[in-house]
Amino acid sequence: MAAGVAGTAGEERTADQERVEEREMSGTGRGATVWLTGLPSAGKTTIARALEKRLREQGRRTEVLDGDEIREFLSAGLGFSRQDRDTNVRRIGFVAELLASHGVIVLVPVIAPYAASREAVRERHAKNGTGYLEVHVATPVEVCSRRDVKGLYAKQAAGELTGLTGVDDPYEAPAEPDLRIAAHEQGVEESAAALHALLTGRGLL
Repeated sequence: MAAGVAGTAGEERTADQERVEEREMSGTGRGATVWLTGLPSAGKTTIARALEKRLREQGRRTEVLDGDEIREFLSAGLGFSRQDRDTNVRRIGFVAELLASHGVIVLVPVIAPYAASREAVRERHAKNGTGYLEVHVATPVEVCSRRDVKGLYAKQAAGELTGLTGVDDPYEAPAEPDLRIAAHEQGVEESAAALHALLTGRGLL
């Protein structure tokens, strides 16, 4: 008998239904993806790590999908054209949804500059019944360039780098994110607390 087909004729279970049943039997609880989008040096990863610590202290399974690590291990060979950026975001979205569907709270501090790419990830989660939240870390480019955590803005200004998101490459800010964080106006812990409250309010914790 083919996998995914029940013993009674006509009763077919989809792979998505089987995943939900496995999750319920395992007792892992609901998972979700929290995608933190924003400009380089906006504070996305710092906030994600602070929330990760808080969630782990509560005994929740959580993972941070770091953009640099994904580029190295999952998207090696991709450049920074629009098509390659879209492919990278969709790959991350696939991994995030897979983890979230098994009860993990997945934090994704990745720029994802194009609205269509982010929407494709949201739709994938919705199709599979997996929780998804889009968070805009709305630090202005002027503040990001002063922080310049990785020296990208300095390299762009010196003509050593092109295609920097928000400077000489587009960034399409979310029009209606689930949460917008003014990370330049509040501390990291306050930002992480706001995210935690959002997860709680949506019934994902």
